Amino acid sequence: MGNNLNFEDTDTILTEDRLFSPPSDVVENANITAYMRSKGFNDYESFYQWSLENRFEFWEDMAKELHWFEPWTKTFEWTEKPFFKWFTGGKFNIVYNCLDRHLESETRHKVAFYWEGDDGSNRTLTYEQLYVLTNRMAKALQNLGIQKGDRVAIYMPAIPEQVAALLAVARLGAVHTVIFGGFAANALRERINDAGAKVVITADGNYRGGKHIQLKKITDEALEETPTVEKVLVVRRLDSEVNMQEGRDFYLDELFQEIPEDTVVPCEPMDSEDLLYILYTSGSTGKPKGVVHVQAGYAVGTYTTTKFVFDMKPEDVYWCSADIGWVTGHSYIVYGPLMNGATSVLFEGTPSYPAPDRWWSIIEKFKVSIFYSSPTGIRGLMRFGEEWPAKHDLSSLRVLGSVGEPINPEAWMWYRRNIGHDELPIMDTWWQTETGAILISPTVILPLKPGSASRPFPTIEADIVDKNGKAVGENKGGFLIVRHPWPSQMRTIYRDPARYQTYWDTIPDVYFAGDAATRDQDGYFRVQGRVDDVIKVSGHRLGSMEIESSLVSHPAVAEAAAIGKPDEVKGEHVKVFVILKDGHEASDEMEKTLKLHVRTNVGPLAVPDELEFVSSLPKTRSGKIMRRVIRARELGEPVGDTSTLDA
Repeated sequence: MGNNLNFEDTDTILTEDRLFSPPSDVVENANITAYMRSKGFNDYESFYQWSLENRFEFWEDMAKELHWFEPWTKTFEWTEKPFFKWFTGGKFNIVYNCLDRHLESETRHKVAFYWEGDDGSNRTLTYEQLYVLTNRMAKALQNLGIQKGDRVAIYMPAIPEQVAALLAVARLGAVHTVIFGGFAANALRERINDAGAKVVITADGNYRGGKHIQLKKITDEALEETPTVEKVLVVRRLDSEVNMQEGRDFYLDELFQEIPEDTVVPCEPMDSEDLLYILYTSGSTGKPKGVVHVQAGYAVGTYTTTKFVFDMKPEDVYWCSADIGWVTGHSYIVYGPLMNGATSVLFEGTPSYPAPDRWWSIIEKFKVSIFYSSPTGIRGLMRFGEEWPAKHDLSSLRVLGSVGEPINPEAWMWYRRNIGHDELPIMDTWWQTETGAILISPTVILPLKPGSASRPFPTIEADIVDKNGKAVGENKGGFLIVRHPWPSQMRTIYRDPARYQTYWDTIPDVYFAGDAATRDQDGYFRVQGRVDDVIKVSGHRLGSMEIESSLVSHPAVAEAAAIGKPDEVKGEHVKVFVILKDGHEASDEMEKTLKLHVRTNVGPLAVPDELEFVSSLPKTRSGKIMRRVIRARELGEPVGDTSTLDA
């Protein structure tokens, strides 16, 4: 993984003792409470210990709630470490569980997606309508030559056809690789070629922040050097004139003229371990990694975490504000919610266009009850002030969520106070593209600590260790690891199994996530950020996230990024980049104020040596601040792979 494990632990400068307990009626009616009681438990601690000792029984129970063409014969195999298998011998298709099985109940007529476009246009699709769209798209792909095992690249905006594209590909037993619709041609080409995609599904373009994005034009540029691509399927979104290469490019609506609405393409019964998708994630250097997820285990993991972490109920309206191009969108916009029969919101646009209350207006409009977003999104809207959410009726909300990177306590409290009526639980979730599903997170029955991802999900044996794999104990920083595989975990890196093995041999015989973290006396985990982001100052090892949190706790600061710079005396010194909230001006006086604030509230160890005011920070399109890029630019070094950077 390229991480330099040359430190034993990290120093914790961030202390957070506030505790928010859940209301008794929430605990009483929670999905996880019902399951705990079915196993004879009334308290979470005993149940969690049982789950570690009986992990296979837990996951078998969850798997039995889904449809199988043929049951599995063995729950788990791990004979050739680090490669493992779940539910071997079973025949399964994730799309049957997302759509077909719901047609046998009233869910058939339930709304699957409320869609809102960047331009304010709206569509509503029931489960039956999504089933019809998916089947017709699957037939169109069949007609273009797609068969089981073929790879299909999806480069689309957040429109209902994008959801149907994933489902249509998986329905046929083909493998999708979704490429975020903001990538440039080079990044698109690299991913298409690595996957060996046979067909590309795209759109003529889309709206984003009021601008027209020319997706088909970018696709054409990418396809100049993609020898495996045979056909291109184009969805009309802008209805604008685009180049269409005869014999290669086809409009979806024109193909649909030959495909009746009652067309049914049966789900391909897949082996449990057959590929479902490849999703590319950036490495710190070199080419992006093609993370491989498989049909059954991934389905069981995303179904279960959606049900228990968000406490998904039939009457909920759920909105994950991520993009389908990222793993959060795969797991918690498409597959997890649909398997649970949920009603979801799908949004094409950005949080601040045409005004900074766009998200809050959507929550009010569709009466969203579960809202899952990113710390970056929350902090980005904090800078506009509390008056924007105050304009809207957010009383439909009952559960909030956070994903993408650690959320600092100040943003957590703002989120709870302004969006959560000062009472709603926040599911601060830790997981990765590689894990497929949430691994550390509260559920609605656990007390919450601001900025803490809380406790591991049932069966997840997480720990904080030193570089030799030895547990470091309470309130000491170290490496966040997981000791046993779980069903939704990646199976390999596509065409690069040696790269996959580094996840398991960097720290011997455990999965090392690449993050530094601490665990307190209550067993609550606090992720400090990537180990690459640890700053070593005068023998102390500080997590960049904790330094940033100390700054963001000042009312003038919206966002901050901290890096370490070489220092002859200290080893490294701290430089921070600060974005101020609207109404606050950058000045020498403000710099002094912020440094004094850090010194007073945290201590001299965290006070930055350099502070620079900026208007923006380099981020991935999933919202993570790219400290690696900031550091490289600051030091004049190569920045490595930047294909996931937001434009």
